[in-house]
Amino acid sequence: MLRVGDLDRSIKFYTDIIGLKLVRKSEYPHGKFTLAFLSTNEDDEEPFLELTYNWGVDSYNIGSAFGHIAIGVDDIYKICDEIKLKGGIISREPGPMKGSNSILAFVQDPDGYKIELLQR
Repeated sequence: MLRVGDLDRSIKFYTDIIGLKLVRKSEYPHGKFTLAFLSTNEDDEEPFLELTYNWGVDSYNIGSAFGHIAIGVDDIYKICDEIKLKGGIISREPGPMKGSNSILAFVQDPDGYKIELLQR
């Protein structure tokens, strides 16, 4: 779960730029928050990313405990090119991880969260 300062902006980023699908969105007036669940498929019963918007809170300190979320992708170079074309920022271009055969890249979302893309 990621707490976000502007839910619509974050949903747009994760759907339009990263390519996830919004599975469902639920408002909880009693708790003054809204949840959005995203996945790679609109039909997923158990989405893998939850965005939480606490009404009236427009930013958060990410803190030192959070590192990043990771998403496996089929063609990391193509995905990164598409992300850049859509206005996303690649903070680490695709390439091998030092001391490993893993190919990875990093993207940053509108709230500053890091997303690691891993070549499957």
